[in-house]
Amino acid sequence: MGKRGIRRAGVVALVGLAVVTTAACGVETRTRAVAATPTTTAPPPPPPPVYWPLTGLESGEVPTRPALAVKIENSVTARPQTGLGSADMVWEEVVEGGITRFVAVYHSTLPTRIGPVRSVRPMDPAIAAPLRGLLAFSGGQRPFVDAVTDAGLQVVSHDAGSPGFFRLASRKAPHNVYAEPATFLAQADAAHQAAPVAQFRFAAAGEQPVAVTAGTPAAQVDLKLSPVSRPRWTWSAPDSAWLRAEGSTPSTEADGSPLGATNVVVLRVTVDNNTGFTDPAGNPVPETQLVGSGEALVATGGHTVTATWTKASVAAPVVLTGGVGWPVTLAPGTTWVELVPTATGSVAVG
Repeated sequence: MGKRGIRRAGVVALVGLAVVTTAACGVETRTRAVAATPTTTAPPPPPPPVYWPLTGLESGEVPTRPALAVKIENSVTARPQTGLGSADMVWEEVVEGGITRFVAVYHSTLPTRIGPVRSVRPMDPAIAAPLRGLLAFSGGQRPFVDAVTDAGLQVVSHDAGSPGFFRLASRKAPHNVYAEPATFLAQADAAHQAAPVAQFRFAAAGEQPVAVTAGTPAAQVDLKLSPVSRPRWTWSAPDSAWLRAEGSTPSTEADGSPLGATNVVVLRVTVDNNTGFTDPAGNPVPETQLVGSGEALVATGGHTVTATWTKASVAAPVVLTGGVGWPVTLAPGTTWVELVPTATGSVAVG
């Protein structure tokens, strides 16, 4: 190879070296540029809200405790009761003699004490079974107690010696049996530890309940459960609640605070007065028939709307529908369920 050829090869080599060097510098420059750019990671989305199943109110974290249903007396002698205002749900049922009793359900809030606690009745398993928790009572005929167990509930019985019951010296028996709900829940066995499922559907955040969107304004709901039981519910806008009265007498807790509810659900029901059972005074023990269907009225937010209720089995919850079967939603909050006899009771909205 001549000098010219050698010189040309050297030029080519130098050019190649320059290209490689330039490319390397380019890579280095680009690498430095990428490394100098700060990287950001999008924050994780907030966890979805958690709600108390029986009220639909946001809870943060629902503790792993079951629902506790307790039989509460409602005779004149039993008033004012203790702890009703802390219940997530309260069911009112007609018993012998036309008086009523309550099934008060506690989950989100546990008062220190509740009472007076009274005996179990034949319709109580159908009320409490969908909760899959505990049912506490003081007294009851053996078939009624057995029906509670058969419904899958855990029995907490004063007569059986379950811890948590005590008597108030300031009241006369049998209206003086009171209880500590925390002591009851501490007895829950392995099969009754889970939180309850929702019993009604609640309006989602930012939505109105069906009574407000599809119902009519109402200031008062007057009920007749029997000749001696005539509860009245009056809408209080300042309290955002329906306030309860026994006739014209406002209902209060033992501490004087008024009894109220976010929702009042009225179910028209058949009451069987020929169960074959009587109380110690010889009065027939009635049974409210809850498996089936019937007319309903839902009062929420100063409005009422008519609906249909259905309950497929003892263990199934009550389902509220309206129109052509669309679900009737409630406002998040507490709910009282009034079991008004179809044949002898009445419902008036004013």
